[in-house]
Amino acid sequence: MDNVKTIQPLQKGLSGEILIPGDKSVSHRSVMFAGLCDSEVKITNFLHAADCMSTVNCMRSLGVNVQEIDENTLIVKGNGLHGLKEPQGIIDAGNSGTTLRLMMGILAGQKFLTTFTGDASLSRRPMGRVINPLSQMGANIVGRQNNKLLPITVIPPQENLHGISYQMPMSSAQVKSAILLAGMNADGETTVTEPYTSRDHTERMLTGFGVKLKKSGTSITISKVDKMTAPKEIHVPGDISSAAFWLVAASIIEGSDVILKDVGINETRTGIIDVLNDMGADIELLNVRDEVEPLADIRVRSAQLHGTTFGADIMPRLIDEIPIIAVAAMFAEGTTVITGAGELRVKETDRLQVITDEFNKVCPCIEGKEDGMVITGGQANNLKFARCNSHDDHRIAMALAVLGAAGAGIEIENSDCVNISYPTFYKILAQFE
Repeated sequence: MDNVKTIQPLQKGLSGEILIPGDKSVSHRSVMFAGLCDSEVKITNFLHAADCMSTVNCMRSLGVNVQEIDENTLIVKGNGLHGLKEPQGIIDAGNSGTTLRLMMGILAGQKFLTTFTGDASLSRRPMGRVINPLSQMGANIVGRQNNKLLPITVIPPQENLHGISYQMPMSSAQVKSAILLAGMNADGETTVTEPYTSRDHTERMLTGFGVKLKKSGTSITISKVDKMTAPKEIHVPGDISSAAFWLVAASIIEGSDVILKDVGINETRTGIIDVLNDMGADIELLNVRDEVEPLADIRVRSAQLHGTTFGADIMPRLIDEIPIIAVAAMFAEGTTVITGAGELRVKETDRLQVITDEFNKVCPCIEGKEDGMVITGGQANNLKFARCNSHDDHRIAMALAVLGAAGAGIEIENSDCVNISYPTFYKILAQFE
């Protein structure tokens, strides 16, 4: 069978330096926002992965000039905030929820029609959570199953969008961003309030593009924008969601001492570091500095971890890291209890179900709950070689690879999905064999 990856157990710890690929969230936004300006923007350390290329292709379809100077460097030249053009065909968002949800916000107030499609996974993911608030602003967006699923068409609104005050039922950076981006084209003020603050890449980058925002508690307010002013260059920090796999691998594989270079440490994303520190990890931030986002080199050494408990309040800061945290918990002494993670059921897969089903093939120690899981740790000597399926979910595939490398080896079906966010992942892991 093609697309099956065998990971051998590592005989020694991780050492040296790992250069972490560009942050996925920042890469998406840098291309989108640069494409809404009328001056050239150079983007360095851009993540050249399938999801981010979906955004590049989307912006090109809307009349934005995107040149690829090399694999990780782009030059983006747009036609101004109101200069997007009607695409000639249907736009394919691939597997990228960020592309689709943020673009719905950008396009909600445009005077032309746009239709989106996506792959099988994206076509199952809920879009009503974005379409509902945008519709309250006057947007006209239609989709399958009563405006919830792809294909989705953004129809020109009959009149200008108008600002709303929206209380979000869940914390979601993608939903929040879509509403704020629509708010740039809406009359009056638009305010979004979350239960807990989700990642704030959109707010930081909009500010860097000269857009004024007001923040109060977990509320963000934006007013109509006439023009965005682009910086000449954006350097994308390394993605902490990609670094997370090495943070855990180095923590649980004895004899490890590794430095992860240029990693974004935006506080709305560093929940993984907080949880690992709670578990007794040996993590040190070096060379801390601030560019578009705060970043640092992260030194991590192997340590004996212990179980922990965390829930809804920290979940927006580490939602994508739950698969790899589950691996850490399997090696930690004692029990780890995760609650408030129901959002994982509507990711690329039902991640709670997939973690329980697939990780238990290696060692039956995870009990799935409706909104989380209970993991019985101390399993380092109980892991067996198994064949597991990623279900085409990139974060599941990489978490399984770390589980196999730290344990008794593993075979991963549908392993190529790592190309969605981290195309060089297996190559780097193989350097430590």
